[in-house]
Amino acid sequence: MTYTVKEAFYTLQGEGAQTGRAAVFLRFAGCNLWSGLERDRDEAVCRFCDTDFVGTDGENGGKFRTAAELAELVTSIWCANAEPGEQPGGRRYVVCTGGEPLLQLDPPLIGALHAQGFEVAVETNGTVEAPAGLDWICVSPKANSELVLTRGNELKLVYPQDEAEAQPERFIDLDFQHFFLQPKDDPHAARNVQAAAQYCLKNPQWRLSLQTHKLTGLP
Repeated sequence: MTYTVKEAFYTLQGEGAQTGRAAVFLRFAGCNLWSGLERDRDEAVCRFCDTDFVGTDGENGGKFRTAAELAELVTSIWCANAEPGEQPGGRRYVVCTGGEPLLQLDPPLIGALHAQGFEVAVETNGTVEAPAGLDWICVSPKANSELVLTRGNELKLVYPQDEAEAQPERFIDLDFQHFFLQPKDDPHAARNVQAAAQYCLKNPQWRLSLQTHKLTGLP
């Protein structure tokens, strides 16, 4: 298949259980819950996305004809930024994100990234089944969408969402190791941080996840 990539870049993971870990972010173009166009936002299933995933015009974006070609790009980004050599705890790490990465991420690409020495993570809305071989699965459920991926490493819920089906209580019995509330980044961000923090204090199975890349100015 041809892989359509919005951008790929080196940074620190800013959210969730892997916060602070160096990674190549591989952002795929396209999503099944929103077109990415502002004119469609009000009618979209997911209306609060803060990411540009349209087209291939981002850093290192483009169309890649083979899994090996795309894995080589990811490797080149890592090697251009990280000190050479494998250090304890410093395994190569790639985060496949979007948009919705599971519309494109497939076993050949996972295998090609593994062959280059990468631990492969995905950040998904959970509406598409995950292929075998992934090392880390982070699911971020959205209201008004069918959650088909009900197990993984972490569940990261943007909070608050008004819809009943997006309340934390709906997800607490699912098969995840970590449960995070991430304050919604909107004009009420400060209030949302306090609401999420208070919920975590009352419900300690949940942990607070802040978008530290935004706090530090990292991409």
